[in-house]
Amino acid sequence: MSALLAVEKLTRRFGGLIAVNTVNIDLHRGEVHAVIGTNGAGKSTLINMLSGEIAASEGRITLEGEDITTRAQSRRARDGVGRSYQRTTIFPEFSVHENCRLSAQAAAPRPWAIWEASARCSASNAAADEALAAAGLAADAQRIAGTLSHGAKRQLEVAMCLATRPRVLLLDEPLAGMGAEETERMLALLTQLKTSHAILLVEHDMDAVFRIADRITVMVNGAVIATGDPDAIRNNAEVRTAYLGEDH
Repeated sequence: MSALLAVEKLTRRFGGLIAVNTVNIDLHRGEVHAVIGTNGAGKSTLINMLSGEIAASEGRITLEGEDITTRAQSRRARDGVGRSYQRTTIFPEFSVHENCRLSAQAAAPRPWAIWEASARCSASNAAADEALAAAGLAADAQRIAGTLSHGAKRQLEVAMCLATRPRVLLLDEPLAGMGAEETERMLALLTQLKTSHAILLVEHDMDAVFRIADRITVMVNGAVIATGDPDAIRNNAEVRTAYLGEDH
């Protein structure tokens, strides 16, 4: 099966520092592809490059075979590349539904519809409703977003991403700060979403990674040292030495 998003020899330099070094990675619909590594390994820089927030110094990114390497972040989002961030990026004073509606509207603006209040846009409202249902937040649609629990706020971020109707989800530490019950809800959500999306997951919770990931890529100092299924990564001597620890 061909990759939905494919990366070839992707490199990013900051002066003399090589943050991402000739990385190859491919994302497929129906898979959670986790990227792991210690702090400074280049994981977040990689996501920033895939989403278009940071330009590549070298290499190529394709979306369903089409080169998107030089496309702006806004264009990539409209083309179906969605992402979440390490830090919560919701609008806390707005309702849960309004957060999703604004995301949907940003993905499909209607500047010509000057006679219609944006809050009444049927397409944006429908996209918001669908995203909240998919993320398990339909019952909280009218709550003020800032009153949600930490885990529910992270779910809302995923819902906001889904409201843009992406094909690829780039998730940067979505489990950060979660308790056990919240983690279980998020893992269930990712399992559900992977059936219709290609998911790249950057995460430090190794127990969760080895439970949810279909494939894992390990980065050290900006470079990939191994890619494979969880068993292959767990049994890779170089990975154990560089990252997981010999006794993992």
